[in-house]
Amino acid sequence: MGGSASRRMLGSTENRQQEDTHDDGRGLSRHGHPARSRRRKPAEPGRQDWSSWPHYDGAAAGFRGYWYPVTWSSQVTGKPLPFTICGERIALIRDNGTAYALHNRCPHRGVPLSEGNQQFPGTVSCPYHGWTFDLPTGRLSAVITDGPECRLTGKLGVRTYPVEERLGMVWVYIPIADEEPHSIDSQLPEELVSNAFVMGGRIEPRGGNWRFACENGFDEGHAKYLHRTALWRLFKPMPTWNITRIVPRGRWIFRVQDEVHWDAEFPGVGRWSNKRWWKMQPPKETFNIGNTGKADSVDPTIEAQDFPGFASLSMPGVLRIAYPKFIHYEFYVPVDEDNHRYVGVMVNFTEGWETLRFYAKYLGAIRWLFHGQFSGQDAWMVDVTDAPPEKLYRPDISLTAWRNLSEEEYGKKLAAVDGASAPEEKA
Repeated sequence: MGGSASRRMLGSTENRQQEDTHDDGRGLSRHGHPARSRRRKPAEPGRQDWSSWPHYDGAAAGFRGYWYPVTWSSQVTGKPLPFTICGERIALIRDNGTAYALHNRCPHRGVPLSEGNQQFPGTVSCPYHGWTFDLPTGRLSAVITDGPECRLTGKLGVRTYPVEERLGMVWVYIPIADEEPHSIDSQLPEELVSNAFVMGGRIEPRGGNWRFACENGFDEGHAKYLHRTALWRLFKPMPTWNITRIVPRGRWIFRVQDEVHWDAEFPGVGRWSNKRWWKMQPPKETFNIGNTGKADSVDPTIEAQDFPGFASLSMPGVLRIAYPKFIHYEFYVPVDEDNHRYVGVMVNFTEGWETLRFYAKYLGAIRWLFHGQFSGQDAWMVDVTDAPPEKLYRPDISLTAWRNLSEEEYGKKLAAVDGASAPEEKA
């Protein structure tokens, strides 16, 4: 694992049967954008589509040109595993301690390489006819059933993908063209690059487009209503409504509450509130550092970040929710237009014996209450969301700010890749 040597991770195990790796035959545009989602309905009068954000609109299968966490490092062994990321069929395999990613399709008859195994060190062999590929380069190294003199050897190959390991996970870079990947550390939340911490998390395939998951995570309005029944909030009230603004800082955007209303009278309907006698309302001074009730103190590493608000979001879909004692992160990994991988991790900036206290809390409560039931409510809504068309309301400033950020940042990325790949003019 890269970064601080004192980091420790506690994660979930996954079934070795991963999500479907079917090839749907869809083509990609020059910039890797997939076809329009087949789930969309015809637009009705008014601005209800996503045409104001063309890059975002075209990213049903994700933004290419970024690193994506795929699975826990412990899950990647000498037996290849199949995944689909940004519409790309990928096989992950480990050899001599190093993880590799290859296009999961043998060029001979289209059999997934993830069905094969290793017959020689540093290679993977297709289970059908023994076509054998070099892991670092993807080059065809041998064809077992055609003998040592096979004329195809060295002339064919499969695509390989850059791989890094961080936070106890295997990350794969999905290129726009054939560009060199940027440093993975420049994409991670800054506080995770140099500080010691312990973490626990959950990785699982989920239904629904990755954009719905990302928008749900940063959504200003839903938590107050959807999560009011979550056990994670049993003793912690949620506001009824807020006045919120979006504050940009560097590559992040933050949700900042200017007004917090704990109850309200709705004309012609009645009064509504999340307040209950057994729930502890958070003090104003800590509300923007995790709406969790009164905290004795804020973790010094978290306090040093001086976050404008407790919820923030960055490309290509990284959510950060800062609490007084820990930070929760979510990575929304695109699979295809109807599926994504949910990666949720809880980080506590501590080391030594204090890590045992975190493990006990995480396994005893947080994993099941937060990464289980609470997050499961989000998964439910993401899976049944069907937009556009849509009618936005005032709290959706969080959604439009994210779409504006992604549109601007991805436009810059495409321009940089185009500039790097353009042929030099002769004098």
